[in-house]
Amino acid sequence: MSVEIASPAEHVYDLISDVTRMGEWSPECRACEWVGEPGAVGSRFKGHNKRGLVRWTTTAEVLVADRPREFTFATMVGSKVGTRWSYVLEGDGSTTLTESFEAVWAPRLIHLAERLFIRNRQQQLEAGMADTLAAIKAVAES
Repeated sequence: MSVEIASPAEHVYDLISDVTRMGEWSPECRACEWVGEPGAVGSRFKGHNKRGLVRWTTTAEVLVADRPREFTFATMVGSKVGTRWSYVLEGDGSTTLTESFEAVWAPRLIHLAERLFIRNRQQQLEAGMADTLAAIKAVAES
């Protein structure tokens, strides 16, 4: 999913790579904090999330930190990649920001819970991406 932002890619990259601000624009993530050194490949952060009455915390690891072209991180399930989230930026004076995710691995219990209780998880995540991109656009253009 993409959005056009009337702001340079460097500025947009600096916003999205500062994960401590993710709670400002994500409808599901409430807050993030770095664990150790921030921002470089291999850096980790904790994300605190909420969807309805359910709350959970994830640990994520930065996989790509290529300013101003790409910022990618993965939520980790132990030592395995759970979901990979990517932000790809294109353009000079203005920026096309594309957000995508790939569900790589989840424990059986999560698959079962999603099948039984969260039947529209894919739609929730896609709607969340649209909300997140719109919020990043608003902040970047202000």
